[in-house]
Amino acid sequence: MPEALIDKTLLEKLERLTVHWQKSLPGLVGGHNTSRFAGSGQEFLDHRHFHQGDDLRAVNWRAYLRLEKLFLKMFQLEPRIPVRVLVDVSRSMETGALPKFDYARKLAAALCYVGLVRLDSICLQPFANKLFDSFLASGGRHRFQPAVNFLSGITVGGKTDFLEIARQFVTAYPQRGLAIIISDFLDDSECEKPIQYLADFGHELILVQVWADEDREPPWEGELDLEDAETGMRAELSFDSGARSVYVAAFDTYSQNLRRVALRNNGRYVGLSTSVPVEEAIFGPLVRSGAVQ
Repeated sequence: MPEALIDKTLLEKLERLTVHWQKSLPGLVGGHNTSRFAGSGQEFLDHRHFHQGDDLRAVNWRAYLRLEKLFLKMFQLEPRIPVRVLVDVSRSMETGALPKFDYARKLAAALCYVGLVRLDSICLQPFANKLFDSFLASGGRHRFQPAVNFLSGITVGGKTDFLEIARQFVTAYPQRGLAIIISDFLDDSECEKPIQYLADFGHELILVQVWADEDREPPWEGELDLEDAETGMRAELSFDSGARSVYVAAFDTYSQNLRRVALRNNGRYVGLSTSVPVEEAIFGPLVRSGAVQ
């Protein structure tokens, strides 16, 4: 069995969270995350651990008498808003002391588990210059290990092409939903317009920009011979503290532009360095952004 992307302790903490969307889409349950507890017309699917503030009416008291632990009964409520987690697998994601690719997979696994506990259906969609084979996880936490197996099996390769990805995405997923894009967003072409294209087709956006510390603030100085991780193109340049300041400012401007694209479409943006532990990223920036609650 592949090594777990996230440990059991973090999984237990994730059970209190919910993937949160903001839009109300015709014919779908959305706009807010409604309760999935006991009620008519709902199908029982799973249990989860009780957390402070949960509805006591949904506690499985028979299980409590046997196990002396509180569990909540969870019910399926259909139809749900589709949640698609797009994971960048292009070559640039391979860079960094902790490769951005590994960090992105951990985030994707965490979001997938949050959705499964809450009985959402989560589509894991790798991409680079095209959409690769996807995996649909649904039906409760028992489907998490197959999702981990899928994420553990995907590999890095290819060049990022957001325009082609946007075109393929709106064709492959005509039903509007929540699109969570985990990427370094490093594309030779401008990626803001393709992302806007997804929003124009009615998809709600959560942009999670992942970078290595050296992506934002290169530590090197002197005469550098650089090679593009995706294209193989080489460049020679002189780099000093002045050039570093200009570069950092340009990087931050690019990140702010991504944020503006998300916010003007009623979406969310989160920027994360791989030096921030995944648990801290989830319960810090991701919770503050409203992506999970």
